[in-house]
Amino acid sequence: MLLKILNRVFQFATILLIASFLLFAVTEFSPGSVATRILGPYALESQIQSLTDRLQLDDPLMTRYLRWLGTLTGLMPNVLGQPDVGLGLSDPRGAQYFGNFGFSLMENRPVLDVLSERVGNTIVLTLWAIGLTIPISIGLGTLAGIDAGGRFDRVISIITVTLTSLPEFVTAVALLLLFTAWLGWLPGTSSLFPGDSWSVGSQLVMPVAVLVIASAAYVTRIVRSSVADTMDRPFVRTARLKGLSPARVTLAHVLRNALIAPVTVILLQINWILTGVVVVESIFAYPGIGSLMLRAALFGDIYTIQALTLIALTVAVSTQFLGDLVYMLLDPRIRVN
Repeated sequence: MLLKILNRVFQFATILLIASFLLFAVTEFSPGSVATRILGPYALESQIQSLTDRLQLDDPLMTRYLRWLGTLTGLMPNVLGQPDVGLGLSDPRGAQYFGNFGFSLMENRPVLDVLSERVGNTIVLTLWAIGLTIPISIGLGTLAGIDAGGRFDRVISIITVTLTSLPEFVTAVALLLLFTAWLGWLPGTSSLFPGDSWSVGSQLVMPVAVLVIASAAYVTRIVRSSVADTMDRPFVRTARLKGLSPARVTLAHVLRNALIAPVTVILLQINWILTGVVVVESIFAYPGIGSLMLRAALFGDIYTIQALTLIALTVAVSTQFLGDLVYMLLDPRIRVN
């Protein structure tokens, strides 16, 4: 078990390293030079060339990547904040520390400070969405799978297929029309301002609801299919013939085996939710990293985009690693390669 975990940790680090190089290469070769994106479109050619020389942006790609990686890990100082560069940027933590993503070009301050103000809000939104999606989807999917072909199963299937086909922005607009414009029960924005007339809890309801509706509908279908397939297995029929109660058969035999397949989908929903928050946070003016990513992309803030993308990649790889551990807990026979 320990060797398998260490092997997965090594794979995790390797994949993340390769992904970080691809991320750096894509952002470096996007339209416009790095110096132009730092100084803006109206910078003089002499200014662009001067900054290029000071930051050594003409060096080979691998050299620049290793320099960027060294800055990120705290092995090298970030030269952007040095006085001789002339950008007027400064970092209260100094030029050399672990997690130095550089400076946000649209806010002229360290990316880490910009992220620290918003990442907590997105974590709250994500935890609520995941915390509601898992019990709802497992509960409805299990009941529908047990009643495969029955009336309840057909109703759940129609509802989940319909909700899965709706994009997040359509669901968000529908909820805004119903609960804000018509009933007036909930606020139309979720800015989380301390002095807002709406409570923080009420501002979270609709953003969380949009994410849960889309995610739970899809996961419910997967769980339903897996449970229905497991119900026909010989060991389930044997448990019934032994006289075990339906509840014990479902909890002790069906769910343990039926959740092996959906666990991948459930963990992948974490990645989906992180991408879905870009749409949801933008619609509801929610101050999280999703809306920050949209603003950074529109502004061309290369260092903020790199930081947010690297965080998303880390979460994606981590969920795969977590999925392997969950597989082994659910079924010890599974061997992770």
